[in-house]
Amino acid sequence: MVSRRALIKIGMASGALATLDQIRPSAATLGGDKPDEDTPPSAKDLAGRLKDNIYTRLLGVKPHLAAHEHITRLGGNRVSPAVLAAMNQANDFFVDMHELNLAAGKRIAQWMGAEDAIVTAGGFSAMVLAAAACLTGTDPEKMEALPQVNWKRRECLIPFGHRFEYDRAYRCAGATIVEATSRDDLSKRVNPDTALIAGLAMVEKQDLFAPPLPASKASPVNKEVFLPEELIHFANQQGIPVVIDMASDIPPKKNLTRFIECGADLVVVSGGKGIGGPQSSGILAGRKSLIEAARLNAYPNNQIGRGMKVGKEEIVGLVTALQHFIESDYNVEVQQWNDRAKWLADQLGNVQGLTADYSLNTMGYADVELSWNPDIIPLTEAEVKSRLRQYDPKVEYLITVRTRLLGQTETRLLADTLVRFFEKHSVRR
Repeated sequence: MVSRRALIKIGMASGALATLDQIRPSAATLGGDKPDEDTPPSAKDLAGRLKDNIYTRLLGVKPHLAAHEHITRLGGNRVSPAVLAAMNQANDFFVDMHELNLAAGKRIAQWMGAEDAIVTAGGFSAMVLAAAACLTGTDPEKMEALPQVNWKRRECLIPFGHRFEYDRAYRCAGATIVEATSRDDLSKRVNPDTALIAGLAMVEKQDLFAPPLPASKASPVNKEVFLPEELIHFANQQGIPVVIDMASDIPPKKNLTRFIECGADLVVVSGGKGIGGPQSSGILAGRKSLIEAARLNAYPNNQIGRGMKVGKEEIVGLVTALQHFIESDYNVEVQQWNDRAKWLADQLGNVQGLTADYSLNTMGYADVELSWNPDIIPLTEAEVKSRLRQYDPKVEYLITVRTRLLGQTETRLLADTLVRFFEKHSVRR
C-alpha cells in the first residue's frame, strides 16, 4: 500500500494536474479520458481497464502504462478520436487506390512544400521505396529486377555517424551500402556507381540512435559528422539524390518542411509518432520524378513495394492527422508534457531513497530521470524495469520516465504505482 503521506500529497496535487489536458484532446485523452466527458475516469477505474480490456479478453495480452516514447515495439502512439472517426468513414466507401494515392500525395506535398509525396507503410517502407526510386527511376525492367540489381549504379553512400539499424531498408531494395569513415572519405567515395546518399536527421541532436536522451547525458555531436543541411548541400553539388530520414524528428513542426526547403531530394517521415496518424503509415516526399518512380515501385503496383500495403482507411487517417498536426500549437502541447513531468517528479520525490529529476532531453521537452540509493532500495536499474513489467499495473519505461504519451489519469496512476513499487522495495519501509 502507498503510505498515507504519499497519498495525501498526490491528492493535493491532483487539482493542479487536472488542468493539463484541455488543449489537445487527441493527445491528452489517454487512458480513457474522453473529451466529451465532464469527469474523466479515476486512477482506480483506469487500473481496472488495464486488467480487463480488448487485449486481455481476446488474446490474454496485458497492456502497460506507457512511460516511454512512441516506440513501435511497445505499441507506438494513440490516434485521436478525430482520426478514428475519419478512418471509420473511409471504411464505408470504396475508391480506386491509384486515384487515392495520387490525391493524398498531392495534398501532403502541399503541406510539406514538396513537389510530390506518397503515403507508405511506415518509415521503413518509405526508405525502401526511396532507395528503389533512386535505383530504377521509371525503368520498368529495372523495377522488375529489384532487389537483384544487375547494373553498376547501385551504391547507397552513408556518411560517418549516419549509420543505424534501420538503414538495412536500403539493402532491402537492392542497394549496396558504402560507409564513409570521415568527411574527406565521403568525397573520395563518390563515384559513377553512387545511386543515392542517405542521411539521418537525428545526428544533430545526439550521437546514439535511440529515443531522445537526457540532455545532460548525451555526448556532443562528433565534428566529423555531417549535419543534415551540410549533407544536402554536398549531395546537391555532386548531383546525387539525397534521402533524409527524419521519421522520428517531428515535432518540432518546422522539420516537416525544413529539409525539403534545404534541397533534400527525398524525405522520410513516420505517419504515426509525432504526427499522430496510424502507426503503420508513413510519408515519402520530395522531387516529383523520384516520387513517381517510388509510386511505380509501390502498392498497388506489382513491384517490390507490393507487400507494403496501405489501406484506404490508413491513408485518410494519416491525412487527417497531418492536417490536425499542422493546425495545432506545438508549444502548448510541449508545455503539457512538461507540466505532467514536473508534477510526477514532485510526487516521486516523496519516496525516501528515490531521486526523481525533472530535466530536458535532446528533443527539448522534459522527462523524469530516476535514480535511487542502493542502500535503501537495493535494486539495479535492470531489476527495476524487469519487476515493473510484472507489476500491477504493468509499467514500461526506457531511458527515462516520459510523460509524452500519458494523459491526466494515467499520470496519476503512474505516480501511485511508482510510489507503491519503490516503497515496497525499500529496506526502510
